Amino acid sequence: MEPAADGDAEMLGGPDPELAATMGFSGFGKKARTFDLEAMFEQTRRTAVERSRKVLEAREREKEDQAEKEFRSPCTDSSASASSATGAGSTLTQREAACSESEDSSDEELTGPSVQSQTSAQGPAEDTDDDDEDDEFIGPPLPPGFKDSDDDNDNDDTEEEDTNPVKKIPDSHEITLQHGTKTVSALGLDPSGARLITGGYDYDVKFWDFAGMDASLQAFRSLQPCECHQIKSLQYSSTGDVILVVSGNSQAKVLDRDGFPVMECIKGDQYIVDMTNTKGHTAMLNSGCWHPKIKEEFLTCSNDGTVRTWDVNNEKKHKSVFKPRSVQGKRVIPTTCTYSRDGKLIAAGCQDGSIQIWDRNMSVHTKFHCRQAHAPGTDTSCLTFSYDGTVLASRGGDDTLKIWDIRQFKKPLNSAGRLPSFFPMTDCCFSPDDKILVTGTSVKKGGGSGKLFFFYRETFQKLYEIEVTDASVVRCLWHPKLNQIMVGTGNGLAKVYYDPVKSQRGAKLCVVKTKRKERQAETLTQDYIITPHALPMFREPRQRSTRKQLEKDRLDPMKSHKPEPPVAGPGRGGRVGTHGGTLSSYIVKNIALDKTDDSNPREAILRHAKEAEENPYWVAPAYAKTQPKTVFAEVEPEDDETDKPEWKKRRI
Repeated sequence: MEPAADGDAEMLGGPDPELAATMGFSGFGKKARTFDLEAMFEQTRRTAVERSRKVLEAREREKEDQAEKEFRSPCTDSSASASSATGAGSTLTQREAACSESEDSSDEELTGPSVQSQTSAQGPAEDTDDDDEDDEFIGPPLPPGFKDSDDDNDNDDTEEEDTNPVKKIPDSHEITLQHGTKTVSALGLDPSGARLITGGYDYDVKFWDFAGMDASLQAFRSLQPCECHQIKSLQYSSTGDVILVVSGNSQAKVLDRDGFPVMECIKGDQYIVDMTNTKGHTAMLNSGCWHPKIKEEFLTCSNDGTVRTWDVNNEKKHKSVFKPRSVQGKRVIPTTCTYSRDGKLIAAGCQDGSIQIWDRNMSVHTKFHCRQAHAPGTDTSCLTFSYDGTVLASRGGDDTLKIWDIRQFKKPLNSAGRLPSFFPMTDCCFSPDDKILVTGTSVKKGGGSGKLFFFYRETFQKLYEIEVTDASVVRCLWHPKLNQIMVGTGNGLAKVYYDPVKSQRGAKLCVVKTKRKERQAETLTQDYIITPHALPMFREPRQRSTRKQLEKDRLDPMKSHKPEPPVAGPGRGGRVGTHGGTLSSYIVKNIALDKTDDSNPREAILRHAKEAEENPYWVAPAYAKTQPKTVFAEVEPEDDETDKPEWKKRRI
């Protein structure tokens, strides 16, 4: 800037100390001072860089002192460590400078960009790297001692959660979805966790949208895809665009996200002995699931003794057939089936208590086989692989839950008993971190509450249990993305357990929405006028006056005819009331009133003989001259016939 003239300086008047402090001058002279704003900004920036460098060095020294576990106040700690390290007496150490700056922050504020941005822009490369590796923070740094104590607390909390898996179970809150009054036998969640589908013994499949529901918790769609068959299994595909529906019939169905049919498996020929030669299942289905990697392929098992894979794009025939066999080589019914996590293995639990596993590409012989996995004659209701794919969990109808290593398939790794199961679809599932195994128990009516049991995977120690409701717990599902647990019960409820902190979306979206109030205008139905003949030539003439129309109707004999009153009694007004007016009803009535006895037909004919002889009317006058004399047989007394031998008696 150019210096001001003397006249301008004189016009400003005497020196003002407040103005001088505000403007940054020490005083006024005859000539105004020269200002260089770029130099001032550069000076401020260098000051900020220096201060941030001091803070970083102070934090590095504090980390060295942290090894000795000495927690003191930031200023005294910094002064002591600085004096021992540098030995400087008169000048302020770097740590004291940092503390003094934090104390004087109310008197003197930092000018220019924030410390973090300055260090990233102008600081040395080593400091920025160390800062990124150590910790990322926003805003001015906290005192080192305070920061370290917070880190210690966080580490303690995480260590405590790691050592205590019960704290990972999201059960602090719950919502209840009313599916119906009968057992909820199937649950399905799409991979994103936005929609839940429930199916039950009442043949209904209901769709629940967490983002679209309010606190009233009503399903947005209900349908019966398989008419009068109980729903056994529901599952979304790996992409979430289609749903597999397995019911009590022999044909599985695939629906889209909105419930419209996509395909239906073909029914096999039940008269073919070899199930490989028929195109589909011939008996009731038991279970089904999608391939985890291939979105078009799914798996079903049936009472016809086969496990079949299908392609959504080909509904005319299955892809491959797997036939489980018993020890004697006979056909055995698979009650549940599943894919491994990588989709390379297919496992089936059978009615003889065995678990049989095939390679997906080799359907002839089993790859792994355990004959005595569960008690023979009990339905194994669920098989599920862990997320790491190393172990297999099975829920048996013999009230047990077992976990297996398929590489050592002779005996289970662990087993838990006394877990009642009354349903052929009682299932089990792993937690998202693969450390907890969950299953439900069944109870008889009035026999207590159905519970959800949590077992530690390594030791099979019972960690936790939740009393769900006063009915059986049939289905359970722990979604890895939502971190919420879905439960289907025997009294028609679907419960969702969640934690406001640990869980994501899902039930948290709908519980915060208030119930929508029904507006009065929406409840009133509007009358629609339907005009089938809209053309003028077909329109009926509009009546302008009601009185004229009534006068015309009075002149019309059809419209003014009085309707006949109902007949009461035997007859009135020429009409027969009891039997109608037809000839047949008249004859029937007279026959019923005829009291003559026609037990002897001869006497009935001869009763009119004398009258016909005296007053001939029809036949006799025509044959009067030529008619012979009639001769009738005389009645013989019965006594004579009794004296005759048996062969001479007349047969009537």
